[in-house]
Amino acid sequence: MHAQAACSWDHLPVEIKFSIVELLDTPHDVKAFSRVSKQAYTLAVPALWRVVDLTSVEAVHSYLGNVPPSYHRYIRQLSICTKFAATGPASGSDDHTLVSQQCSQLLSQCTQLEQLTLNLATSLDQAVIPCFSALHALRVLSINHCGDEQTNPLSERLVVSIAASVPNLKELSLDRISRSALHAPELVGVYPYIPVVKGDESIPAHPLLGSELSLPSLLRLPTLKKLRIRDTHLGDPKWAVTPICCSLEFLDLGSCYHESQDFNRVCTERIVGNVGQSVDEFSLNTAISAETYAFEKPKETPLKKLRKIHLTPLFPVENVVDTLTTLSGSPVEELSIRCHEDDVADMCTALQDFMTLCDERKESEFYKRLSNIKVSTVSDINDCGVPFAGDGQSFLAPCIDIPADPSVAIPRLQEYYESICSSDSCGPESTCSA
Repeated sequence: MHAQAACSWDHLPVEIKFSIVELLDTPHDVKAFSRVSKQAYTLAVPALWRVVDLTSVEAVHSYLGNVPPSYHRYIRQLSICTKFAATGPASGSDDHTLVSQQCSQLLSQCTQLEQLTLNLATSLDQAVIPCFSALHALRVLSINHCGDEQTNPLSERLVVSIAASVPNLKELSLDRISRSALHAPELVGVYPYIPVVKGDESIPAHPLLGSELSLPSLLRLPTLKKLRIRDTHLGDPKWAVTPICCSLEFLDLGSCYHESQDFNRVCTERIVGNVGQSVDEFSLNTAISAETYAFEKPKETPLKKLRKIHLTPLFPVENVVDTLTTLSGSPVEELSIRCHEDDVADMCTALQDFMTLCDERKESEFYKRLSNIKVSTVSDINDCGVPFAGDGQSFLAPCIDIPADPSVAIPRLQEYYESICSSDSCGPESTCSA
């Protein structure tokens, strides 16, 4: 049998060459390959422009001025920040219009875009809304306000209209969105003086939602599966009565730092009570009580599909047991908790109390399906996310992953706490105490 002659790179079909480039592990590898030859660069172009991160207004301007428009079709993941660089000018009305035009120009050419993150220092012109209806491949959208809420709030009407315009939106993440005076006139000029957007009534009615562009209308988006809303006022009573046209599987609700814990709790309970029937995974910043089920429709088994619960570092430790007890009627299989490193002792105590309660009720259905508990610490209380929208977040060290058997979990929690206190994270100035 004759040995088969090796095929040189030059004789490989173009399709195989593209496939090989796709297998390169890191952007660094792709860049290194692209420098080998002119042909290699041509082959690497789709991979080079698959992920684009524009971190400032200047970066957006430079990108549009230097990158051929034909390359934009290769973008799958795009992040745009509309803040000026540290040494740049303050944003004025002309800058605002230019930024909106540039965003529209770029998005209209990203025909294969799948994930989009907009970090907006100020609102965009409503003229950007139509370009989102052409993004048929877009599945994941994150809109975050990174500017001053008092001077440049980001309107719920604009954000809801944008989200509703994306034809096949599956995952939506919103951060620091401001209520509109049109939908929340009761907030205007009264304590605690929550930032409210005025003058956004000019945003046109949407073909799907009409003029009702308040945040609860997001529940009418039929394709939506995952919803995260953080640092946003959720006090609109329409959350309890808006018809549900989507089957939400993941729900992550933050809180409004202008309001009290009790107010945020009621807001969370209202939303969960309306959408909870389809939710499989739930992330909480605020405690909830049995009052959640006063909003539940229909009145059968509450949150009957809920399998995963996440508690963020903002969750009040003193409410852990009560909240988990409230959710005990759901078939929960996994519990994950992130707590601030200063709260480790209290959190471990709360979880030990919870596991003791599980042991006492082991003959009942009380968390009978719970198989896994994951606990991790963070040094920054704002690091309160769970993996969402392909953001690649993961639990931070130190971390413990334990079975939900009380006889195993309780001593493991004690060991975990002791290991935290003996680690470098608990130095002489640490608040760790037995």
